[in-house]
Amino acid sequence: MIKLRVNGKPRMFRGAPFKRLLDVLREDFRLTGAKEGCGEGECGACTVLLDGEPVNACLIPVCQAAGRRVETVEALGTPEKLSKLQASFLERGGAQCGICTPGMLVAARAHLASGGRPDDASVREALAGNLCRCTGYQHIVESVLAAAKGAKKPAKAKRPRA
Repeated sequence: MIKLRVNGKPRMFRGAPFKRLLDVLREDFRLTGAKEGCGEGECGACTVLLDGEPVNACLIPVCQAAGRRVETVEALGTPEKLSKLQASFLERGGAQCGICTPGMLVAARAHLASGGRPDDASVREALAGNLCRCTGYQHIVESVLAAAKGAKKPAKAKRPRA
């Protein structure tokens, strides 16, 4: 039996100790936010926090998470009460197809929570392990920066009167 703390709650896994953490989260604990993109640790879609550090859950056997804290994207907020980061992604188009979004959110949260600088270059570096094929990253970076600064959705430009 493997004991771990997932999203603040104690959990137990009874199964193969070398089953991937991603599979345990999705199949056994029904936390389907983390996605499998490549299965090789290259895309970041499966990013979770292990004791506060971002890791690729597709590369971690669950036995390595024994006695440790695991946080998934589900820990950020709920559909009824989004975190500032989630709301910013929604408002600014940082979320497109949804495959990379959970990993981006978790990596961004780790960056900001660790005191990472809220500037373009720092955010891009923090998200470098997460690939996206939809947005070209600009909307994602803007979403993280806006959340870090507590900004609201940008006001729409008023049309000049004729």
